[in-house]
Amino acid sequence: MGILRKEANAFVIYENQALGKLVAIPTSDQLKLKTYWKAKDKTQIDAFVEGFPFVQTDEQESLKIDFSKGESYSIPDLKKFN
Repeated sequence: MGILRKEANAFVIYENQALGKLVAIPTSDQLKLKTYWKAKDKTQIDAFVEGFPFVQTDEQESLKIDFSKGESYSIPDLKKFN
């Protein structure tokens, strides 16, 4: 039997409160989000991050990430989804 390892998640789920939908943000962009929230002068920092929206599937009656629609989202509208 092989060794089981914990794999890191490729995406972090956020809720876009302005649009009312869930968004998957790559973990590589987490530093951009943290930098924005820690900055005192937020006007000098790019306030947008790339992500992928969740869509409803009728076949499985669940949500899935739509990788064909990469969009830009405003960081102040994003809230981490638990």
